[in-house]
Amino acid sequence: MFNEESVLPLLVERLRGALDGLGEPYEVVAVDDGSTDGTAVALTGIRAHWPQLRVLRLRRNSGHQAALVAGVLRARGEHVVSIDADLQDPPETIAEMLRVARTRQLDIVYGVRADRSSDTVFKRWTAGLYYRLMRRLVGKQVPAQAGDFRLLSRAAVEALRELPERTPVLRLVVPWLGFPSGEVTYLRDERAAGRTKYPVSRMVGLAADSVTSFSAAPLRFATWLGLAGVAVCALLVVVAVVAYFFGATVSGWPSLYVAVLFLGAVQLLCLGLLGEYVARIYTAVQARPAYFVATDSADDPPPTDTAPTDATGIAGADDVAALADTLR
Repeated sequence: MFNEESVLPLLVERLRGALDGLGEPYEVVAVDDGSTDGTAVALTGIRAHWPQLRVLRLRRNSGHQAALVAGVLRARGEHVVSIDADLQDPPETIAEMLRVARTRQLDIVYGVRADRSSDTVFKRWTAGLYYRLMRRLVGKQVPAQAGDFRLLSRAAVEALRELPERTPVLRLVVPWLGFPSGEVTYLRDERAAGRTKYPVSRMVGLAADSVTSFSAAPLRFATWLGLAGVAVCALLVVVAVVAYFFGATVSGWPSLYVAVLFLGAVQLLCLGLLGEYVARIYTAVQARPAYFVATDSADDPPPTDTAPTDATGIAGADDVAALADTLR
């Protein structure tokens, strides 16, 4: 979670109620992704009244996917559920996800949005386009309308740990693992408090990361585009020769102008696509960790009830969170 101080009271109320209702031991790993508001202080106060809460603080804002991976890989339960802190994904669905996983002996249960009417028309259109593209590139095993609200078994988590990728896009990597999976549908709510920190630029970045980290299709597209450019140029050569014999070479300058522009655009596009992959190779060679853990409350002594009486009486800010609910 990043700057989610304002939503924490509602989150604790609903999440704790849902997990206490399971009637079995659990752990909640709250990943503070370098928040700059009162989120860290608020989580410390809440932990004094909620012993099952474990606070994992990252040294800097590492991004949604990195924080999500940090929470999932450090969770210790037999089943791990990842959920954003904004309460758009209902915590009450966790019980159904756990039931489906156990009764059908599944390693992965996806939370699939049955209705996106709470989203804007633009968000619905772009989300539909994203999932259609991902299913075409990665395969039909990628569930449509499934975000980062999912349940993973311990075996699936350990398989993720084996991957060499520094910042995998989990909504694509998890289906790729091939574990038995199922779906639970739910209605996605409006954000409970604060404002989103996942603007269009970040959505575009996620789409670019999804495509370039999981498919070489853009490079193949650049190859075909180059071949198309060669074909167009060959046609223009024929046109130029014909114009020469008919004495109309001066009037053919527009075709030359168009050809130069077209070839220039194709070359720049191909170089840009190639540069994107080279940049990823460079990042992989550097082998820098995607995140650094500053503190983990699991290493601290058991909390004592020294916080104010109203442990969830907090004021504050915002979105994009990674909360791993670990059910043992």
